[in-house]
This record gives sequence, C-alpha cells and structure tokens, in this order.
Amino acid sequence: MVVPNYTYLKLKMPGPNGVIMIESTYEHAYDYDVECIEYVEALVETETLIANLDHLGGEAPDSKRHAGAFEPTEAVKLIPVDPACPNDRALRISAALNVK
Repeated sequence: MVVPNYTYLKLKMPGPNGVIMIESTYEHAYDYDVECIEYVEALVETETLIANLDHLGGEAPDSKRHAGAFEPTEAVKLIPVDPACPNDRALRISAALNVK
C-alpha cells in the first residue's frame, strides 16, 4: 500500500492516524544511488574473482611432485663446458639447438 513518488522524493503510506509521509532530498537520493552502484560493482568484481579462482584451482600443479624432479619436455644433448676436458661438467641443451 506504499505509493512512491520519485519526482518529489516522497513516500506515502497509510498509518493508524492518517497518511505517513517520508521525505528526502536530492542529495540523499544521489548518495544512496552512488552507494548502490559501488555495492553492485564490488559484487561483480567479487563474483569475477571467485570465478577466476575456481578456474585457476583446476590448473593447480600437483603438490605431491618433488620440486627437484626436473624432467625436460623434449630431447636434450650434453655439451661439455670445457671441450679439452670432456669428463668435466656438461650443459644440457635442446637437441634442436646448434652447439654454437
């Protein structure tokens, strides 16, 4: 039984002793409108963040895999650091790369 009048920013409703009228100002209406918009923007950002986290959660790396277990994804070849001493240290590079 409430009758809002947005032009005059008045809300009228029946009461026990007659009509109850609630008035406001344009400044209050503007402040409430800005607050409502900020709330909706925060809600949309939160929902977007939750959706992104759910999407990223499925791509999480295996937590049981040991960090020191490095396996190359493609073929590698050993290149000695010092060609004069082949039994010394060697680098692993992709088999598709040139030695130089």
